[in-house]
Amino acid sequence: MNAIELAHVTKIYRRYGGRHFATLKSALLQRSIVRDLQPSETFPALDDVSFAVPRGATFGVVGRNGSGKSTALKLVAGITKPTSGSVRVNGRISALIELGAGFHPEISGRENVFINGIMLGLTKREIQARFDEIVEFAELEDFIDAPVKTYSSGMYMRLGFAVAIHVNPDVLLVDEVLAVGDEGFTHKCLDKFAELKRGNKTILLVTHSLNLVERFCDAAVWLEAGRRQAEGDPKRVIDAYLTRVEESEDSLLAAANARAVEAAQPPLPEAGPAPEGPAGGDAQPDGHRAVEGRWGSRDVEIVDVALLDGHREPTLVFHSGEPMAVRLRVQAKRPVGDFVFGFGLFNADGVCCYGTNTWLEEMNPERLDGEAEVVFQIDSLDLVEGTYKLDLAVHKRDGFPYDYHRLLYTFRVKSRIRDVGIHRPKHRWSFSDGVRFKPTDERS
Repeated sequence: MNAIELAHVTKIYRRYGGRHFATLKSALLQRSIVRDLQPSETFPALDDVSFAVPRGATFGVVGRNGSGKSTALKLVAGITKPTSGSVRVNGRISALIELGAGFHPEISGRENVFINGIMLGLTKREIQARFDEIVEFAELEDFIDAPVKTYSSGMYMRLGFAVAIHVNPDVLLVDEVLAVGDEGFTHKCLDKFAELKRGNKTILLVTHSLNLVERFCDAAVWLEAGRRQAEGDPKRVIDAYLTRVEESEDSLLAAANARAVEAAQPPLPEAGPAPEGPAGGDAQPDGHRAVEGRWGSRDVEIVDVALLDGHREPTLVFHSGEPMAVRLRVQAKRPVGDFVFGFGLFNADGVCCYGTNTWLEEMNPERLDGEAEVVFQIDSLDLVEGTYKLDLAVHKRDGFPYDYHRLLYTFRVKSRIRDVGIHRPKHRWSFSDGVRFKPTDERS
C-alpha cells in the first residue's frame, strides 16, 4: 500500500506585476477579481507530475532551485491544493517544512511546545509524556521557560524540529532542515531519521544533499522546471540529474568564456609589457595573483582554444582524477624560429596553482610556420572540487609576447569527495588492527 500518491498533479501560480490590483476595492472596480488569467500571467510550479511512495519507504526529491520540489512537499502536507490532479496521503503527517511556524514570540518555549504539538495533532497528555524528550533533543533545558523571542534562530529552529520529530508520524515530510544546528545536532537528526526508518515510517525528503539521498533513500524522483525527469534507484536518478547540471554548467561557462575572450580583444595588435607568471616568464611579486586580459604582437596568434575530456570531446566540466587536454590552434603570420608555448593554472581567486612552458621543459624552438596545433595533456586532473582558470600564451624565449591570454578560460572540477585546498595528491591510508570503520552506507 502506498503512503503517498501524486497523480497527474499540476500546480499553477499567478505572476504578480504592476498591472494587478492592489486592493479588493480596486479589483471590484476593475471587475477583475474573477477574470481569466492569460498564459503570460501564470507559471506552472508543477506540470503533470506523478509518483508514489510505498508505506515505510524513504523517498528523495531532488532538483535545482525552482524545480518544484518544495511545492510538491507543500501539496503533500496539505498547505496548498493542486490546480489539477490528485494528492493522497495515508496516515498522520508531520512536516519539517516551516519549523516553528506556530510559535508565539511573547510566550515561553514550554507553552509553545504544547501549542505547536496540539497544532500537529497531539493531545495534551501525549505532549506531557514526550515533553522532556523534546526539550532534551532540542538542547534547550536551560532556556525552555524563556520567551521564544529571546531565542537565537538556531534555538528556534531546533525546538520546532524537536516538536515535529516527536509527533510519532506515519509520514514525515522533510525540506532542507538539517541546517538547524551545529554538526553534533545534525548527526542527532540523522540518527532520528534512521530510527524512524527502522520503525517502518514513511519519509519524503527534499534536499540538495545528494549524498544524503544516496545513503538514506530507497528511491528518488528528479524534478526539473516542474516536470518529472526520472524516478527510481537513487544512484541512477542522481547520476542523470548531475549529468544535466553539468551540461547546463558547461553551456554557461562556454558563454562566459566567449564573452571574456571578446572583451579582452585589444583594438589593435600590440606587444604590451612582457608577460609575467608561469606561462610567460618570471613570477609576479604578489604571489602569482593575476588579472584577466589579452595582449601581444599577434605575429603568432592563438586562434582557438578547446578543453577536451578523455574522449577528446570539448567540455568545461571535469571530474577530479580524470584526464584533461588543452588544445591550442595557432597561426604564424610568417615563419618564426623563436617561440615558447606556456600554460598556467589558477584557482578562482587568481592564485597560481601550477605553471610551465616549453622552454622551461627544455624544448628548444626551431621553426613555426602557418597553422599549427598544440595540445597540453594532463593524464589525471588531481584537483579538489572548484572553479579554475587558465593562462595560455605563445611568446619569445625572452618573454616578448606574441599572444598572451590571461585567465580567459574558466572550467570547473566536480568531485563527490569534500576535501579542501587545491591539489589532491595520489594517496592511501593504512591502519593497524585496532582501528575499525563502519561501512560507507552506515555513516551519519
